[in-house]
Amino acid sequence: MPPATVLVVEDDPTINQALTDRLTAEGFVVHQAFDGPSAVTAAATHNPDAVILDVMLPGFDGLEVCRRIQATRAVPVLMLTARDDETDLIIGLGVGADDYVTKPFRMREVVARVHALLRRVDRARTMSSAGETVTIHGLTVDRSSRRVQVDGSPVHLTPLEFDLLVALIEEPGVVRTHDDLMREVWGWPDTSGTRTLASHIKALRAKIGPQRVRTVHGVGYAFEVQS
Repeated sequence: MPPATVLVVEDDPTINQALTDRLTAEGFVVHQAFDGPSAVTAAATHNPDAVILDVMLPGFDGLEVCRRIQATRAVPVLMLTARDDETDLIIGLGVGADDYVTKPFRMREVVARVHALLRRVDRARTMSSAGETVTIHGLTVDRSSRRVQVDGSPVHLTPLEFDLLVALIEEPGVVRTHDDLMREVWGWPDTSGTRTLASHIKALRAKIGPQRVRTVHGVGYAFEVQS
């Protein structure tokens, strides 16, 4: 199997090169971009398996880059942000980003997140081959085409939102813990991404209806079984 390709989009040359060197040492094929327009061009040219994307970029910002990339092809995106602001993060996740890391970050953490994203993509491909369609309480989920309908109307989910929904509907009414969901959907071994999970749950509720996902505080989430 050929090595995975990663596009690194970061306007700081030092950070960009440090990420490139570390990912290359890990066996990835790495391409670089330093602004919004060149990032979109590089993504179209190289078809990366994953993108590391800074939020603040010249030309246009990382959120717009993410929108344009995801409009043509679903690809896992890890966003880099200098601000630990939940509103910005939720906006970023809403345009198709799968995960985020706040600066300053450790290189090994970024590499681990990229590996986790790629493992999730592999699992999603295996899951899709099952060809199973599930309909429950007005929600139809086609795992082979990765399409979702709510009360007969199509709803667009990002790749990670889709995987999160599938994890919840596999056991309707059963509470899935933070640990379970982070391991199953993100491939993380711990709950360091609890805030990431909460942001994705919020985005998922906005699309399929808030009443369909129940929060059990301090424990996790469940797909609500409606009477």
